[in-house]
Amino acid sequence: MKITVVESSGEGVRLRVEGRLTGRWVEELRRTCDLHAINGGIRLILDLTDVSFADAAGITLLRELSIRWVTLFNPSSLVAEQLKA
Repeated sequence: MKITVVESSGEGVRLRVEGRLTGRWVEELRRTCDLHAINGGIRLILDLTDVSFADAAGITLLRELSIRWVTLFNPSSLVAEQLKA
């Protein structure tokens, strides 16, 4: 998996997430989101266009992040269905 800062300003950060959100990458994404100050009033957008798969832990993290006002942008149809279930 790869996480790239696409945009960053005082108001928000946009991260591109690519690959498979599984195993140790789930915690890596959590740490990266925390680093970008989710709780500090910074708007965070996760571009999920290139996430091909997320395991149960990955889906749980994405749900937790969305509750914390993180925008989940353009998830694949597979990931979108998993998020709804």
